[in-house]
Amino acid sequence: MKTITIRQPDDWHLHLRDGTVLKAVAPFTAHFGRAIIMPNLVPPVVTTADAAAYRERILAALPEGSSFKPLMTLYLTEASSADDIAAGFRDGLVTAVKLYPAGATTNSHGGVRDIEKVMPILERMAEIGMTLCVHGEVTDPEVDIFDREAVFIERVLAPLRKRIPELRIVMEHVTTSDGVDFVRAQNGAIAGSITPHHLIINRNAILVGGIRPHYYCLPVAKREKHRLALRAAATSGEGTFFLGTDSAPHVDPLKECACGCAGVFNAPNTVACLAEVFEQENALDRLEAFASLNGPAFYRLPVNEKRITLVRHDVPVEALPSKILAGEDEITIFDPMFPIHWSVEESN
Repeated sequence: MKTITIRQPDDWHLHLRDGTVLKAVAPFTAHFGRAIIMPNLVPPVVTTADAAAYRERILAALPEGSSFKPLMTLYLTEASSADDIAAGFRDGLVTAVKLYPAGATTNSHGGVRDIEKVMPILERMAEIGMTLCVHGEVTDPEVDIFDREAVFIERVLAPLRKRIPELRIVMEHVTTSDGVDFVRAQNGAIAGSITPHHLIINRNAILVGGIRPHYYCLPVAKREKHRLALRAAATSGEGTFFLGTDSAPHVDPLKECACGCAGVFNAPNTVACLAEVFEQENALDRLEAFASLNGPAFYRLPVNEKRITLVRHDVPVEALPSKILAGEDEITIFDPMFPIHWSVEESN
């Protein structure tokens, strides 16, 4: 057996949903130290008061004795209050603001349609050192879905960088070599989070041999060349790339239908999948940087004191159940399509 011990990982992009689904999925994230919680509920988390109330619901859904810390975000709208955002950040109730282009993904219809209308808020965030988390896709129907990240960089992100160079930005769930290249070119002012599933699947997983809805997410998985670019970035040790699972649970009836929801539920097996990927890339010595160190450094937070030990077994470990229950419905767990030899055996 081989073992590696790393600082407890954090998740810098997480959907916990609410109500019954929140209660079902929150325990599967409790092994992380912290997570940036996405605000695209119905209704969305727009104000600091909304964030405080949602945080209490999350804490109530965690297992007894859990030390997991939810880091709250606010959903940016063209009517958002810069004063409220700044006050939430000052008081430690809010860590970041999330920019959803209107219509880009699940529950994003209330997002930003005209970025000019939120420029005063972004300028205020730059002044106080607050991070903007970005869903980096345009929603122009004339732009092919596989090109929407690259076009967003050209039309929105690059001009925003020139206009407010002090603004701290995380380009969340980077899915293309274009995104990797852009992050690298910004000299540390922009970071990129990368999901475990985008390190594992390309678009063939969704479409070859029949449509497989549990691999459908947004941004959608791209060509193989982009997956390889993401692997190279994640395993590089570079400080501007870190883990954001984008674990996004939906109950199966909302995935397996004529117009299924986007999202992959990977929280239960993220750490084991990452260990497998980093071993495949001969980069286990850089797993801790990606999962545990780079994110806190960008967000200007301390690393976790707690550590976890990963053990590699000679034979694949027993697979997780393929589904969990959320009330009367099931939620399917991400299947990496290869055997997993790693498990988390200890923590201290």
